[in-house]
Amino acid sequence: MQMYSESDVDSSCLAAKQITVLGYGSQGRAHALNLKDSGLNVVIGARPGGGSFSKAQADGFVVKEPSEAVSGAAIIAILTPDTSQSALYDSVLDKIDHGAALLFAHGFNIHYQQIRPRDDLDVVLIAPKGPGDLVRRQYQEGHGVPCLVAVSQDSTGNALALALAYSQGIGGARAGVIETTFAEETETDLFGEQAVLCGGATELVVAGFDTLVKAGYQPEVAYYEVMHELKLIVDLLHEGGIRKMHEFISETAAWGDMISGPRVIDDHVRGKMQEVLDDIRDGTFAKRWIDENKAGQPEYKRLMKADLTHPIEEVGARLRSQMDWLEN
Repeated sequence: MQMYSESDVDSSCLAAKQITVLGYGSQGRAHALNLKDSGLNVVIGARPGGGSFSKAQADGFVVKEPSEAVSGAAIIAILTPDTSQSALYDSVLDKIDHGAALLFAHGFNIHYQQIRPRDDLDVVLIAPKGPGDLVRRQYQEGHGVPCLVAVSQDSTGNALALALAYSQGIGGARAGVIETTFAEETETDLFGEQAVLCGGATELVVAGFDTLVKAGYQPEVAYYEVMHELKLIVDLLHEGGIRKMHEFISETAAWGDMISGPRVIDDHVRGKMQEVLDDIRDGTFAKRWIDENKAGQPEYKRLMKADLTHPIEEVGARLRSQMDWLEN
């Protein structure tokens, strides 16, 4: 494993150079504000009349229409949603300076060849391992969120140095930057989201809720047990791994963990996880998602409606409304 820290970064390679950030959502705003606070020259590309345009202006940035914003930039960070990046790149391509660098926070469009960059451009990845709000908050507190760095195309011979300087600008080099590839970042990120962090975790929670309610237990008690308390366990895992979790839960809970966890996550589930990974690696998932967007997202909307109308959401909203310590 190759990990870079601040001592490995030559920040002078970005001195007085323009960084254009396309997209001012969660990651885009966090990156832009951190870069600006690091003393770098940041221009925002956003659609005139949109909420992002006025928000970026209110934050003190020079904001331009995307094709104007990329002109003169040494680095163009494309931080819009995956589904919009290909069309955005095509719309600004002719305005990008020779030898500039394209920077992504997720490798989807490069790895699955939805964007085919010009040969003269550097193509790099700086992927913070956390949401934009955390990237910003950690920076403000003097820390940083660990990042992944990858180089897909090094036309200038300076691509890695630029990417590392950018990572320092957003605070990532404070925590460490691990070298990877676009393929590894994309495939592991998609797998983590689908099998564990989002898809796996929420399906496990809903299945637990349904099992308890079907057996006659109160929905409110079921919610507290399988949804609300999950954060307490995740916090322990985040802070100190499985070891810390076992230190802070009861022996009864630990015994149940070790004898019943493998009954739920058994070889059948592990086989299904492998199928998910296979679909990601061979492009099946990407093709399905690309086709879904071209069709107007009918299946996405149907599945989202089913998720948001499940009884656990109604119960949870009612209970959370009584938790005045939560930030809504």
